[in-house]
Amino acid sequence: MEPSADVEFLVWDLTGPAPADGFDLLVPPYMGRPDALTALDGVTVRLVQSQSIGYDGVADVLPSGCVFANAAGVHETSTAELALGMMIASQRGIPDFVRNQASGTWGYGQRPSLADRRVLLVGYGGVGKAIGARLLSFEALVMRMASRERDDEHGRIYGIDSLYEQLPLNEIVVVSVPLSEQTRGLVDARFLEAMPDGALLVNVARGPVVDTDALLRETSSGRLRAALDVTDPEPLPADHPLWAVPGVLITPHVGGASSAMFPRMVRLIQKQISLLMAGEEPVNVVLGRESMAG
Repeated sequence: MEPSADVEFLVWDLTGPAPADGFDLLVPPYMGRPDALTALDGVTVRLVQSQSIGYDGVADVLPSGCVFANAAGVHETSTAELALGMMIASQRGIPDFVRNQASGTWGYGQRPSLADRRVLLVGYGGVGKAIGARLLSFEALVMRMASRERDDEHGRIYGIDSLYEQLPLNEIVVVSVPLSEQTRGLVDARFLEAMPDGALLVNVARGPVVDTDALLRETSSGRLRAALDVTDPEPLPADHPLWAVPGVLITPHVGGASSAMFPRMVRLIQKQISLLMAGEEPVNVVLGRESMAG
């Protein structure tokens, strides 16, 4: 960000003493642990602006009186791009081709397309919408699912209560729900068993949304495939059996980690600064809104 005559910038990684008694806006390090926010005890902060969309665990450690905003609008583009890339790679066998290249093997064969596949989006927030919009240009058949059933200009959005009716009908299932008590372990043995043989699970949500042991059983048998940007545990230990399962593609939680992140994060911070200086309520507030109102 370019310095402004009206804004003083201080650098603090939430370790060691705070460089000031208070801040109008504080931006914690990207991908930091929520418990780092305990450093704000005794520090006056008008707004904590996260660099992530998810904020699981933050409410447990955020000091009383702090207002917390997430980075909705920053990561959707990058995460949707990665999700599409993982779907294409998994469908078209690109990991196999990379391995064949190392040995000089010409492994010709027909692979399933992304076109004409029925894709169920479990979670239709910002990331789900961005993935859905891109899938349409690949001529996929997109089914959308959110917490409640409703219609919009594009048709029906199914409610989560119809999950087990929809799972057997879709060849690719993309999970992009936030982590909560309701979604923790959502993708369990029953969920996976309801998916048709050969189906692909894509997880760009949070690792604990998926029961890792149940997923390992289904993928190790070869019945299901998976593309995972997040895992449980995370980082996935080097000796974890999931690494070696054929048909499983793993990326190390890099959905938002692209060149598209920085300019979008800068624009969000600039907007928040402008709103705070104008005495207006910031955007993306997900915790502590009552403190802002007071």
